[in-house]
Amino acid sequence: MVSENLEEPEFEIIKIYDGFEVRRYLDTIQARVVTNGMNYRNSTGAFRRIASYIFGGNDQSRNIAMTAPVQMWESDDSYVMAFTMPSEHGMGDLPKPADSRVELLHVKGEVVAVLKFSGLSHRRKSLRMMKKLLSMIENNRLVAYSQARLAVYDNPTSTLPFMRRNEIIQPIEWDGGDENGV
Repeated sequence: MVSENLEEPEFEIIKIYDGFEVRRYLDTIQARVVTNGMNYRNSTGAFRRIASYIFGGNDQSRNIAMTAPVQMWESDDSYVMAFTMPSEHGMGDLPKPADSRVELLHVKGEVVAVLKFSGLSHRRKSLRMMKKLLSMIENNRLVAYSQARLAVYDNPTSTLPFMRRNEIIQPIEWDGGDENGV
């Protein structure tokens, strides 16, 4: 997976702060898998389930183009992994997953703060980056809500760590105020 060749969710940059940016994402459709706990085995299994869906594991045996990034986050005691479906698809024309653990959902657009980082995206580092972003959000008098997500753009098995593109995506309240402060 080389992210430069893959479709990514559409967004506009609303404002650039020192160290992070605020983006507005459009509505998307995601294929998601929820697992118990957050460990390598569960994340690998979740990835394989969604990958199976887009590579023909569906009621139409149809391939769906891969997109970037893969998003991951914790929700209560569960771990969620999601792939965004290509923008050419509406919910009505996507095939039904053969695996009942793969769920298709309409995701409403949102305003988020985004912290970019390279290198490994293991849990400890991701949590450290989430805390860093939350601190920057608070220091700029913005308000975070919901759970931050890790977005991984490159294949961790074939991309050198220093070349990997990762992001922490944190939903924030945005009143549409100073959008020209770039």
